[in-house]
Amino acid sequence: MDNSEIVGNVDEIGKLTKWLLEDKQDRSLIAILGMGGLGKTTMASSAYKSQQIRSHFDCHVWVTVSQTYQIEELLRETITQLIDQRVSMESGFMTMSRVRLIEVIQNYLRDKKYFIVLDDVWDQDAWLFLNYAFVRNKCGSRVLITTRRRDVSSLAVDNYVIELKTLPCAESWELFCKKAFRASKDNICPENLRSLAEKIVIKCQGLPLAIVTIGSTLSYRELEVEEWAFFYNQLSWQLAYNPELHWISSVLNTSLHDLSSYLRSCFLYCSLYPEDYKIRRKLIAKLWIAEGFVEDRGDGKMEEVAEYYLSELTQRSLLQVTERNKYGRARTFVMHDLVREATLIIAKKEKFGIAYGNAGITQVTHETRRLSIKRCAQSLHSLASSRLRSFILFDSKVPSPWIYDVLSRFRLLRVLCLTFTDIEQVPGIVTELYNLHYLDLSHTKVKQIPSSFRKLINLQVLDLRFTYVQELPLEITMLTNLRHLHVCLIHDLYARTLVSQLGNMTLMRSLAILNVRQSYIKELWSSLAKMPNLSRLLISACDMDEILRLEMLEALPNVKVFWLAGKLEGGMLPPLFAKFEKLTWLKMDWSGLKKDPISSFSHMLNLVDLWLFGAYSGEHLCFCAGWFPKLKTLQLADMEHLNQIEMEEGTMTNLHELELSSLRNLKIVPEGIRHIRTLHHMFLKDMSIEFIGRLQGSDNHIVQHVRDINIFGPSDSRAVNNFIYSIYFAHKYGPGAIKYIPTK
Repeated sequence: MDNSEIVGNVDEIGKLTKWLLEDKQDRSLIAILGMGGLGKTTMASSAYKSQQIRSHFDCHVWVTVSQTYQIEELLRETITQLIDQRVSMESGFMTMSRVRLIEVIQNYLRDKKYFIVLDDVWDQDAWLFLNYAFVRNKCGSRVLITTRRRDVSSLAVDNYVIELKTLPCAESWELFCKKAFRASKDNICPENLRSLAEKIVIKCQGLPLAIVTIGSTLSYRELEVEEWAFFYNQLSWQLAYNPELHWISSVLNTSLHDLSSYLRSCFLYCSLYPEDYKIRRKLIAKLWIAEGFVEDRGDGKMEEVAEYYLSELTQRSLLQVTERNKYGRARTFVMHDLVREATLIIAKKEKFGIAYGNAGITQVTHETRRLSIKRCAQSLHSLASSRLRSFILFDSKVPSPWIYDVLSRFRLLRVLCLTFTDIEQVPGIVTELYNLHYLDLSHTKVKQIPSSFRKLINLQVLDLRFTYVQELPLEITMLTNLRHLHVCLIHDLYARTLVSQLGNMTLMRSLAILNVRQSYIKELWSSLAKMPNLSRLLISACDMDEILRLEMLEALPNVKVFWLAGKLEGGMLPPLFAKFEKLTWLKMDWSGLKKDPISSFSHMLNLVDLWLFGAYSGEHLCFCAGWFPKLKTLQLADMEHLNQIEMEEGTMTNLHELELSSLRNLKIVPEGIRHIRTLHHMFLKDMSIEFIGRLQGSDNHIVQHVRDINIFGPSDSRAVNNFIYSIYFAHKYGPGAIKYIPTK
């Protein structure tokens, strides 16, 4: 591409130019990072050809490394560009050893100010040898690498990394018009093609390679609506079979071919999700484990291994992180639409899986091993794949008889996802699926889990969130391979007994148990101690008068999330709290504590969320300087005697959200809030008239920096619930999930 045709990345090009020309004598290594097709090579080439930059150096080298490099070949290519080719041939460079080649380059560059581009670097090993050859001669030399891998870009010290992103809409449109309508004056799109052209640009999702290639291909076509519409509707086919567009798939597939077998399977699985789908970290990890893609290293921590796989895919720019949680961990990922299209072609060709309802997919062969259905499920009249391992249904409109009928044909399923479908009972065939590892019935109308579930001895994940299931059969405890059991009732806020006899479920990672009585707390805790992987624990007493005696119990050192609802004996925290050093989330309800508990929690340096609901019967809480350095959310509620909250300067230095609810005796706005400059949101419910008056009047200066303050009165319960649940569900499942919440 000619430099005059480059669109976008103005700031990045300016930064690169500045780094190349800056007055710094040390040799600098600069990296351009991004997924295939973002224009890394184009940007590097622009700098390499710039006369302003070339004149700044004594010599220049451009070496394409690629995946299949040989170090000797890279060294010989470098020498050939530095020294006259005829001289290099006569000097016998073709037969020199690796060490001798490095010495030749070192001798030549020793007193030179050089500019070397290493294009398309795939691993750090290539740089280990070239680093010796490119001498650090204090002459202001520069080495520029382009890479798709974040670990390679980390070779550039002092943050000399330019990470390219997809082009925004306006620049994508400009680049497309320059290519598609280059024959017209000022590259203007004809009005009759505007709508189709915009759809094509949207499909490219800001990927310059796709925009340029597709735009150039269309520049040879007639400017007719029918011809452009046919091209757009057949875009998936075009990417697979049109030689003019082969370059797109070739570049995108290069990343796929670099993957190991286990990562390759994991990545192919991601393509089964619909376009623009936000893939949740925890969900995809469980699915990979259920499919057998994740290595079992014998320590029961396959979820951690799966998360490492996800990290690898993001490091390689194959998946993009779209959202992180408050701990900084990636929460959701997305696959670029054209990367997904190219990957689906491979998945189908290799009989790995098919995403039905995707453009270009018209049938499902009997050899298909994985099937996801986005829409038009009922148009599949001949589904008899005896090899099907995964069946994921995204089409929530399909009638239940169709589901019951089609499932009877799949006997080897390991994964079955029927979330949001309109079924009221568990399909009978399910309990005959002895290979089943993953079963998702969440957001359905299922009311009962049959005792025959005991047959599913391989089941690892059972998701019943937001169903109508109110109790589980005792036979659930026979599923000794169960790693994740998800149960949640939105339509019923009262506690119900969920599980008992837990000692054999040693792989358990998350557990919520309600209606707990003191009479069996010791036995319960003994079972918990047999769960070395337990990281999330909720324990709720049978009622507010039940006293839980925990003082003689051992700590659970690996628990990170702990919710304890129940009155503690003597109003004192038990010693086991002193050993909860890994806690990131702590909630305590109606604990009846008589002493300010904040100091007892202050050693929890990793704590991010702290909720105290009716947990303290005293008058004063104090947050001292230096405490809770990672805390982001603090919620204090239903403490009728509390009349003072002291916050010293330097406490909770990362607090983002503060909720005060039903603290009727608190009249004064805590002065220390003004020191917490990170505080963005305050949620106030059923607070005293005096408190609200001072907040909006004389004490308003304390909260001036808080950009969002929500105030609800004592009669606003419905508004509060709607406010909380709408935020939660929209955040976790997307805006469309609200309508699926059961209401009765």
